[in-house]
Amino acid sequence: MSLSTIPLAVQAVQAVQAVQAVLLLVAANVFMTFAWYGHLKSLANSPWYTAALVSWGIALMEYLLQVPANRIGFHEAGLQVGQLKIMQEVITLAVFVPFSVFFLNEPLKLDYLWAGLCMVGAVYFIFRS
Repeated sequence: MSLSTIPLAVQAVQAVQAVQAVLLLVAANVFMTFAWYGHLKSLANSPWYTAALVSWGIALMEYLLQVPANRIGFHEAGLQVGQLKIMQEVITLAVFVPFSVFFLNEPLKLDYLWAGLCMVGAVYFIFRS
């Protein structure tokens, strides 16, 4: 069904649900970024298994946001699974770059821009049809 055959009110509801899904994905990704990389700074002197257990606890919070985000995006907003995945990857880069620069004190690299441009291409291809 093309977008032009869907009533405007339904399109508006789906747009709101898509925004909900994106906001949940952003929040989930913040938790996941801390779960994956936060221990490199915060638990640098702790045993790996302590870092793993703390990361696992943080990752649980990510799943509590990620699962509803994907369900809302797929079932209610009408997004395809591939679209949800590419959105997640774009959000991952958008969250990771500031995290690595401000939290881990990594240098901001031009490579992040090139990766972002590749993501723009991925977004174009996954959403064009």
